[in-house]
Amino acid sequence: MATCLTIAGSDPSGGAGIQADLKTFSALGAYGMSVITALTAQSTQGVDQVFAVPAEFVTAQFASIYKDIPIDSIKIGMLMGQEIAIAVSEMLKKVPTTPIVLDTVMVAKGGHLLLKLETIKIVRELLVPLATIITPNLPEAAALLGCDEAKTEVEMQEQGYALLALGCKAVLMKGGHLQSDDSPDYLITPDHVVRMTAPRIHTKNTHGTGCTLSSAIAALITQYPLEEAVDKAKAYLYGAIKYADQLAIGQGIGPTHHFYLWW
Repeated sequence: MATCLTIAGSDPSGGAGIQADLKTFSALGAYGMSVITALTAQSTQGVDQVFAVPAEFVTAQFASIYKDIPIDSIKIGMLMGQEIAIAVSEMLKKVPTTPIVLDTVMVAKGGHLLLKLETIKIVRELLVPLATIITPNLPEAAALLGCDEAKTEVEMQEQGYALLALGCKAVLMKGGHLQSDDSPDYLITPDHVVRMTAPRIHTKNTHGTGCTLSSAIAALITQYPLEEAVDKAKAYLYGAIKYADQLAIGQGIGPTHHFYLWW
């Protein structure tokens, strides 16, 4: 069984962050481990408070795992501040051959930046070059590049290539913010571009979709080539969103159904 490590924030409501990552790992047949970067007080109705874990304790969590358990893949999510981002970049240098999925969590659903510009700079310069694949949505891609958000699929591809030039091995540009009937994503590598799309599912229960997709890729990249892993991860997420309304969790934006194949 593959061992997958998530480095991310905690969501006590269970729909996103560490909790969504561990559920996804389990659903896809991998053994999940975690390094927590932030504690949040949140529910399906929003985030009330955030507490950043001290960078030295983030490092200590990783060190405990690293000396005991081989790590087959790593997913990186919420990074609260420069110190944590730098600490994570140092961790990754210890596992240079391990596949790394970087979910560039930096823009809230409402549009405001979750990270300061100094931290975004560190993510761009220190973490992106170490990633096997990064998975930005359109606002996050724009924040990384310091440009306007893509409004067309052509602009999506252009920004994807610009991100690829920062040093990662692949970019999955997520087009959910485009105003279209389907939801087009573009997997961009140095060799080719693949358009991946699916019909939009009309549900309010989409909490944690970005976390779920990136952790699904991290679980599947240990079993399949990159393009196939991304394709299977998208198919898994599509099902999790399709059946999300069966859960009826919370009074706000509910979670996806991570175990729709079994429950």
